[in-house]
Amino acid sequence: MTATNNEVALITHAPALLEQVQTAPEQLQIKLHIQGKVQIKINQITINLRKIPLLENLTDEEMTRVKAELRVRQFNKRDVVLQKGGLGDSLLFLLSGQLQVVDVTEDGRAIGLRMLNEGDFFGEIAIINGSTRSASVVALSNVLVGFLPSATALHLFSHSPNVANMMLRHLADKIQRDSEFRALLSINNTSRRIYAFIELFKKVAPGNLEVVENLPTHQDIAMMINTSRETVTRALLSLTQQGIIEKDLHRLIIRKPEELQKLALGNT
Repeated sequence: MTATNNEVALITHAPALLEQVQTAPEQLQIKLHIQGKVQIKINQITINLRKIPLLENLTDEEMTRVKAELRVRQFNKRDVVLQKGGLGDSLLFLLSGQLQVVDVTEDGRAIGLRMLNEGDFFGEIAIINGSTRSASVVALSNVLVGFLPSATALHLFSHSPNVANMMLRHLADKIQRDSEFRALLSINNTSRRIYAFIELFKKVAPGNLEVVENLPTHQDIAMMINTSRETVTRALLSLTQQGIIEKDLHRLIIRKPEELQKLALGNT
């Protein structure tokens, strides 16, 4: 059995979602084992399905069905992974890299709606409603994306209590986050919008450090909050000069959280 096009294989028992293995890019293959393990190797990468949050508590029977039907594709940076108006025939999982959900206004402007990070799933609304895709999804980096057929996804939604509960929490969080993002976009002052953007997307890392992981490019941030790349660059430079933030590889460290919060609220 040989994979075709951009499809790759999966491994279900590894200590991390993505692992390094010694496999050359041209050695694209699927290996089926008697124990039911399905190992997929491409570009020196294997994938652990049990590390995908939505799938981690599946029964062995459910996991066997997922393994048999899940297909993985590679996309390059700026590729369109999902097209608005397309058929909702799969539930998608971001296995590596970063994606951005975007919509296009009537005058042709692309508006970023939210970011997707490793382990996130998306495309569930079209499956649940039986409708077409409500937005497009674009790769912000080279990515691996898993496609699970809608029939299998709907079976999990209705037969797996763990998946159903996680889906309910996900939809509730999504509604709250979309509401917060709409409030952010209503801020007239562009600098405050940038400060509020950082506040919205920050997380607490080990050591009680507040960070924004996988910080988007200045252009991507600008597209999301309806401003210019130059404005984003100036605002972040000002925060850096004041010692409020610090850039560290692919993340932003917030050194003075209280000061950032005051700026986001306009309390200066």
